[in-house]
Amino acid sequence: MTAARTPRRPPTPAEAPDDARELGPDEVARLQRRTRGTLMAGQVLAGLGMGSTLSIGAILVAEVSGSPALSGLAATMATLGAALAAIPLARLAARVGRARALATGAALAATGAAVCIVAGGLVSTPLLLAGILLIGVGTAVNLQSRFAAADLAAPATRGRDLSLVVWATTVGAVSGPNLIGPGESLGAALGLPELTGPFLFTIAAQGLAAALYLVALRPDPLRVARRLALEQERRDAAARGADAEQPAAAVDDRAGIRLALIAIALSHATMVSVMAMTPVHLTDHGATLTIVGLTISLHIAGMYALSPVFGILSDRLGRWGTILLGQGMLVASLLMTGLGAESEGWVVAGLIALGLGWSASTVAGSALLTDSTAPARRTIVQGRSDLLMSGSGAVGGALAGVVLAMAGYSGLSFAALALTAVVVGALLLTRTAGRAPRRLPAAQPAADQRAPRR
Repeated sequence: MTAARTPRRPPTPAEAPDDARELGPDEVARLQRRTRGTLMAGQVLAGLGMGSTLSIGAILVAEVSGSPALSGLAATMATLGAALAAIPLARLAARVGRARALATGAALAATGAAVCIVAGGLVSTPLLLAGILLIGVGTAVNLQSRFAAADLAAPATRGRDLSLVVWATTVGAVSGPNLIGPGESLGAALGLPELTGPFLFTIAAQGLAAALYLVALRPDPLRVARRLALEQERRDAAARGADAEQPAAAVDDRAGIRLALIAIALSHATMVSVMAMTPVHLTDHGATLTIVGLTISLHIAGMYALSPVFGILSDRLGRWGTILLGQGMLVASLLMTGLGAESEGWVVAGLIALGLGWSASTVAGSALLTDSTAPARRTIVQGRSDLLMSGSGAVGGALAGVVLAMAGYSGLSFAALALTAVVVGALLLTRTAGRAPRRLPAAQPAADQRAPRR
């Protein structure tokens, strides 16, 4: 009786003919540099478009609905849009590659901006909220972009490459709100409804970003990375004397994934909960809008401006050490805002440290997540991380208002310390249990196999 032959599995997207050309180490390095530059440019464009519309979205909701109490729904819908899009975009990337997934998300954000303009003309609150929901997909694109920067990155520079894409957000985040005035002037010249002009910049910026991803991300970095990982598995199988056609699949490092997910999600919840209530606290204590604006601007600068520094630290000091550093800065920030709640200076300093702690924890946590996940499963695990990140931010922001009303700003700051304690506790428990994260093979030619430090 003839033994049944094991059927060959169907080719994955990584093995598609358009990405099947052999690439040497130098070619992979050049492709990674181009990918990183493309993603940074996309982040700048997205930030320019998102910065103005998300700032004016709350005002437009209040104007269209006639109820200032509903203005908070703008941020809620944008966050919900990012959360709902996280896993679908990750699955799309796994199926067709990063370029099409990122372009699809950017196109949906541009469509959302167009819907908002129409909603302003029709004075329709439900339609406006639906448009803002679609604009929120752009945030999911931004989150996925940082992981896309790590697809082809050498392990020893993965944190740096990822952090540079995060850093590029600074340009749009700082410049975007300044486009509200010009957007209103342009909208008035075109006869658009009041407050809808800035959405034109979102349409243009997200449209350009979508085109950039489709044109410049060739060959697709994720598909190339998967093919390189498969080739490495076959080489390893051949070295073991196993069937090179059926190599053993890499296995996830569950300890590393769990720690990364906890660090990313809870650091984001800590940041959002305190940041969201700071303007309310400052204005209640007589601070001018100038002080409020300066505080938030410095906080945003802390979130993004030094991310390359934390990326390099995570490569050299290690992922765990940088996460611990980030938690230390979060603790310091919460002590500043908690003990110095009545001082504008201490609150400003605390918000800067809050942004820095978020940056260190998010950059190192994202690099650790990529290190710890098998190449074939990275996109879906990254999507789950983005979903948890957006969801934890939404929950943290919602609960922060309740805690502020019950315990005040100091009470909110001290309550947030519990989240940092969970992250530090998870790190220490993982280490003392002897479950230090493993280093999975990177999707790189053999010449580039330099492992990152933990």
